[in-house]
Amino acid sequence: MDSSSTRRRTTRRKLFEAAVTLIAEQGFSSTTVDEIAERAGVAKGTVYYNFASKNELFEELLRHGIELLATSLQEAADAAAARGGTRVDALDAMIRAGLDFIARYPALTQLYVAELWRTNRAWQSTLMVVRERAITVVEGVLREAVANGELSEDIDIPLTASALFGMVLVAALDWQSYQPHRSIDDVHASLSRLLQGRVSGRP
Repeated sequence: MDSSSTRRRTTRRKLFEAAVTLIAEQGFSSTTVDEIAERAGVAKGTVYYNFASKNELFEELLRHGIELLATSLQEAADAAAARGGTRVDALDAMIRAGLDFIARYPALTQLYVAELWRTNRAWQSTLMVVRERAITVVEGVLREAVANGELSEDIDIPLTASALFGMVLVAALDWQSYQPHRSIDDVHASLSRLLQGRVSGRP
């Protein structure tokens, strides 16, 4: 990769980080391009050089963030399989990966959750796409678990995938906002017990 490409990637990352923090703090409408540029330490023109508008920046931010999350979930599932674990073990590993991701990017997660159920946004279709990207990873592991006989064929895979994804998002945000004294290991253990008891059917 040449130096100009590296600089552009670095600049875009700074803009992403600045935008997600500001929007999580004060909302999309109240955040200006000037503020994003100032927080990122770049000129206002740099924002428009990289993104045609604030809306485009936000949409790319969502795509970038959820791609990172989906990749981390898939890698966790693959690692569990490589260790000889079951598909339920893979789901458990994905829960931990999700918690790790949210702990690392809390502002992005807050922003995503806040915007997910709004229906009047120009980027609603983008939200649906990025949601599907993450949910599809979970669905894939659930389908493998059913095929392997680990889970019942009666399980509603799309709804279960959404429930697991939502459980991790909401539980992690609640942990960070209202129970920060708890360790990530403690939170993961609690969610793991829910997974084992409710999805796998094991006590």
